[in-house]
Amino acid sequence: MLVLAHISDLHLDGTERATERAERVRDRLWGLAGRVDALLVTGDIADHGAEAEYEEAARLLGLRDPDTAPFPVLTCPGNHDSRAPYRKALLGGPAGDGPVNSLHVFDDAAVLMCDSSIPGRDEGEFDEETYAWIEATLDDLDGGLPALLAFHHPPVALHHPLPDAYQLGEPRALAGLLERRPEIVGLITGHAHTPAATAFAGRPLVVGPGVTWTLRLPWEGEGVADRDAPPGFAFHVLDDEGRLTSHFRVA
Repeated sequence: MLVLAHISDLHLDGTERATERAERVRDRLWGLAGRVDALLVTGDIADHGAEAEYEEAARLLGLRDPDTAPFPVLTCPGNHDSRAPYRKALLGGPAGDGPVNSLHVFDDAAVLMCDSSIPGRDEGEFDEETYAWIEATLDDLDGGLPALLAFHHPPVALHHPLPDAYQLGEPRALAGLLERRPEIVGLITGHAHTPAATAFAGRPLVVGPGVTWTLRLPWEGEGVADRDAPPGFAFHVLDDEGRLTSHFRVA
């Protein structure tokens, strides 16, 4: 059984408010050492894609000093993120403009953190390099290990005009991948600032809540952003039967 914590959309911008909300969630999760296998961070880590914002994120999440985090912290970019400073300040590697994709293998499953961002744009898409990387990575996994794909942009409508205007483009390409790849047992995304659960191409699709603010749905009242709602996070459990179960919490 794999237990994953999940946060998204921190939008760190150097303000006290953004930092305090991120620290509040971080402190809750750090208290679960030994009971959680990893933390997924599905994009919009920075608000402006500035190097200083990633330096703060690296400090908060223990990315530059792994001994400060009680479990692995796995990240992928969102539409507010910028690949070159993300690589340099958050990951501590050489800057580059290509997609930021990474594989993380656990005893019972693999997690593929995929880059759905399009530099300079708010909508998302997997480019040819990312699709090729996913296929090659799954080919290399031993024995068809169950896999989760984690990325920023949901590939389906969530029934709010804001996230629905900037979802993952070309969803038929992703659906085709899932049809070819039965070992992919679920999709985990962010971007929408609202906890949501649905399905895509026969797989469970779970959208994590936002840390910075919560999306107010059209029937909940006026205004898009509920900035008074507490920061949210999720737990995803992948059991031995390949079933994904998600729980949502606030800090």
